[in-house]
Amino acid sequence: MTTAAVPAQPHILLVEDDEVIREATRMALERYGFPVTTAADGLEGLEAFHAVRPDLLLLDVMLPLLDGVGLCRRIREESQLPILMMSARTDPVDVVSGLEAGADDYVVKPFESAVLVARIRTVLRRVRVAPTAEPEAAADAPVPAPAPDAPSPATVPSPSVRDFDGLRVDTDSMEVRVDGRLVPLTPTELRLLLEFTAAPGIVLERSTLLERVWDYEWGADTRVVDVHVQRLRAKIGSGRIETVRGFGYKLRRPA
Repeated sequence: MTTAAVPAQPHILLVEDDEVIREATRMALERYGFPVTTAADGLEGLEAFHAVRPDLLLLDVMLPLLDGVGLCRRIREESQLPILMMSARTDPVDVVSGLEAGADDYVVKPFESAVLVARIRTVLRRVRVAPTAEPEAAADAPVPAPAPDAPSPATVPSPSVRDFDGLRVDTDSMEVRVDGRLVPLTPTELRLLLEFTAAPGIVLERSTLLERVWDYEWGADTRVVDVHVQRLRAKIGSGRIETVRGFGYKLRRPA
């Protein structure tokens, strides 16, 4: 494991077993000002994750000892940090597996350094809307009782709260609750949910979601959208987001 420290920039953990690709990518990222920690296999990557607590994980799908999909799953068990997968063009199944494991996006090898950096910056921008509190701590925190003469929250609705039959999204705190339970979402899942709750009952095309959530202004792989919708359904309830065949998805309006 090697580390190059550059202050005041998001720290990237790069996990890649090919030494040539690893070093070329590290140098390219450092030229753009990113501090980079590198690891050559999945287990070393997991150790580095716990040691440096990076701001973004960039990992290859095919890794020795612990592959990229397995590493992604392990990290998702304890962190919602952005994860960007790297995959060869001939590995569509690996791409989907990586997204299902919790990756936010992927980039196809070989890639231009400018394209990789643009994709990294796009993923990092989504972190700005992510909750700052740890979900477990927030879920267990006691809720203070209101003052005796305080108005009931039910009679004073907040414009920052979007409520849909037990699905509650607070756009100020960026907290999502289902039936009162705090639900941890990745930055990408949260951005996707915000799009749906801003337009309940309206069909959002996959191309629209790619542009708004992933900043893709050109044709891109719509599997990214489909897999993230599946992941979001698993967390907020499978019946809340409806598939409109041939068009896209919509959030069901409350009955």
